[in-house]
Amino acid sequence: MLLKNKKIVIFGVANKYSIATGIARSMHEQGAELAFAYQNERLLKNIKPIAEELGSEILIECDVSNDNSIDQAFKDLTNQWNKFDGLVHSIGFAPADQLEGSFVDVTTREGFKIAHDISSYSFTALAKASKPYLNENAALLTLTYLGSIQTLPNYNVMGLAKASLEANTRFLAASMGKDNIRVNAISAGPIKTLAASGVKNFRKMLSQHSKRAPLGRTVTADEVGNVAAFLCSDYASGITGEITYVDAGFNISAMPLDELEE
Repeated sequence: MLLKNKKIVIFGVANKYSIATGIARSMHEQGAELAFAYQNERLLKNIKPIAEELGSEILIECDVSNDNSIDQAFKDLTNQWNKFDGLVHSIGFAPADQLEGSFVDVTTREGFKIAHDISSYSFTALAKASKPYLNENAALLTLTYLGSIQTLPNYNVMGLAKASLEANTRFLAASMGKDNIRVNAISAGPIKTLAASGVKNFRKMLSQHSKRAPLGRTVTADEVGNVAAFLCSDYASGITGEITYVDAGFNISAMPLDELEE
């Protein structure tokens, strides 16, 4: 098993449909011992049965917009684990009014700040706070999206935040590499999750993805999870600072090859 004897904490499970849940499931299947961070009591009731199903009783509260909460979360985690081997950051947020309409018209200073703080800076904050507790050869992983490099209807400021997150991944990889800590990102194709439902016309995005992707379909949270398990394993020991696409090949295709066939 790829992750036997590895301890990994996962941030970003909202419900059973979350990409983070697919990642947790795959990591559990590969032998990892898991801990889960939850934002508040409201979300705890969704996460608890998922954690139980995956053999975990370690649930820690953490609001990633608050540095004191982050510091306390890792202190709480040390009550269970002295050190651990990996961290998954599957967190992204922008106010709903930023995700509908023309970018130049709807983007506000406050919306911009919130999107970058929660979707990008929080990864740096978690990396910084977790560093003293990470074992050698530890791995950090975040989730990004193609909107970081290409425009998409209504994705707006989240695209900028994801671009920041990808740069963040590279700089963290360079900064933490001397400590044998690897930092990578997965750019997942669109998956129907609670976070994705905030983007207007998301169903149409799924349809367009299937039409253009070389594999002719979207991907599942479990497929993303399998790649996540690999990237956090020792089999990926030579990989850091990379953005790995798990999107059925959508990112390589300007249009389907059969589009112009008679």
